[in-house]
Amino acid sequence: MADTVQLSVDDDGVATITVNRPESLNALNVPTLHDLQDAVEEAEAEDVRVLVLTGAGDDAFIAGADISYMQDMDPQEAHEYAELGHDLTAAIEAFPAPVVAAINGYAFGGGMEIALACDLRVASEQAVLGQTEIDLGIIPGWGGTQRLPRLVGDETARRLIYFGDRLDATDAFEEGLVGDVVAHDELDDHVADLAGDLAAQPATALSAAKEALNQSAQTSLDAGLDFERRTWAGLFGSHDQREGMQAFLDSREPDFE
Repeated sequence: MADTVQLSVDDDGVATITVNRPESLNALNVPTLHDLQDAVEEAEAEDVRVLVLTGAGDDAFIAGADISYMQDMDPQEAHEYAELGHDLTAAIEAFPAPVVAAINGYAFGGGMEIALACDLRVASEQAVLGQTEIDLGIIPGWGGTQRLPRLVGDETARRLIYFGDRLDATDAFEEGLVGDVVAHDELDDHVADLAGDLAAQPATALSAAKEALNQSAQTSLDAGLDFERRTWAGLFGSHDQREGMQAFLDSREPDFE
């Protein structure tokens, strides 16, 4: 793995991808975007049970895309750059295990869009989040206009995008952008505990739950309900289904695969 992106996997099957450009507030240039995509693919190949995304240092999760690189792009170059971001956020969203964003500092623009593609978001109390592209004369280009309204509602999303507001961790929690806010020096331990709890869940059912939940934002209610029905039924006969139900009947802890 390249120096700009680091991947580690622990014994519980929890993978951590760290964007390692603290001198640039972990901003994403083209090589780093490619490295992140490679890291996500490698984590998937490792069959990990949980994926954590974070940034190196104490200042930033991912401060955004690399503005110095974007400044002189023409529309065709901008389209290609947008595709890189969309490919990455789509890979995170479709990752077959839960993905947790450990937001340890600034998460602006593309950095916030990457956090939006994750399943769960945990913020340090010193984190600041914002869909700030309007200040640059552009709009979100890596999925922010689509994922943000689904998370916080239409009115709030429009205000955040139209004004480019920055939210501290407490305000982000109140708006539903993050699920937990913890002291900065407790972030790693809190996320490790959360990831460990997720890793202990039945992996097949967890993956199916993620896929079904993703359908709710991508299809009609009827189609989503049909997908849920078929996915639910398909879990019967699996080791985890039989073990989970037998353990319940035996009043013991299940031993999931």
